[in-house]
Amino acid sequence: MTVTPISRCPWAPDHDPLYSAYHDTEWGVPEYDSRALWEKLVLDGMQAGLAWITILRKRDTIREAFNGFDPVKVAAYDDRDMDRLLANPGIIRSGAKIQAAIGGARLFLDMQENGEDFAEYLWAYTGGKPLQNEWESMSDVPAKTPLSETIAKDLKKRGFKFCGPVIVYAFMQAVGMVNDHLVACPRHSDVQKMGVR
Repeated sequence: MTVTPISRCPWAPDHDPLYSAYHDTEWGVPEYDSRALWEKLVLDGMQAGLAWITILRKRDTIREAFNGFDPVKVAAYDDRDMDRLLANPGIIRSGAKIQAAIGGARLFLDMQENGEDFAEYLWAYTGGKPLQNEWESMSDVPAKTPLSETIAKDLKKRGFKFCGPVIVYAFMQAVGMVNDHLVACPRHSDVQKMGVR
């Protein structure tokens, strides 16, 4: 009798320790911290047109450049900060993406001032708990869903940028709003258990 080895989702190749660690410890883990969720949305927006591994490799430098994604500090950025960021080779030097991060920080704070918690706002779309999928192969996993389209539409209406339905779905996968680990992946059941509150 042949036993099929259990392996992680194929998008996280074994030969890349950074990707493997991200898959094994972060991706799909339910995140309920508002600041961390906003940071992840910014990073997913910065990924637009790039491979996620590019963001992973630059993530520490991006965090440092953006003051640890403290929304109060980022919201106060001015032209000097824009120049500083655009001159930093360790980050994604896109003026539009940097402006989107600054604008997003201001919107995040506006929501907070209006008594709207960013985490509660996002998790309300899934009833406060992760949606559990049971995909058998990568070809089954959608790039976007009607729910990600709804969330993207509302984020855009609020003024957020770089948050189309594909980016939003990647964000939902990363922060555990959906469990999209393949069923054969050992992390599927681990993440599923984390979703029980």
